[in-house]
Amino acid sequence: MDAYKIVLKRSATADLDAVRKYDATQIADAMEKHLQHDPTKESKSRIKRLRGISNPDYRLRVGDYRVFYVVDEDARRVDVLRIMHEDQTLPYYKELQR
Repeated sequence: MDAYKIVLKRSATADLDAVRKYDATQIADAMEKHLQHDPTKESKSRIKRLRGISNPDYRLRVGDYRVFYVVDEDARRVDVLRIMHEDQTLPYYKELQR
């Protein structure tokens, strides 16, 4: 089974640049570990499929941070849209539901 290619969108790159280096390393390691091989495998605490929102499809929890992404199965690609602190996620969800 081929690994998925992880693509950081411009907004995700800016988000990652804004966090502490330690947290950025933890987030990058978690993305490589969880998104490269089975990005759609839901778990109770790590990966969650988002309902009622068309884009992004999934959320990866990494400590106090959330990684929002979509999966393109045909291209075997994961597009990371945003990376944000958990405190920022509620306004983000409300914005997406408009």
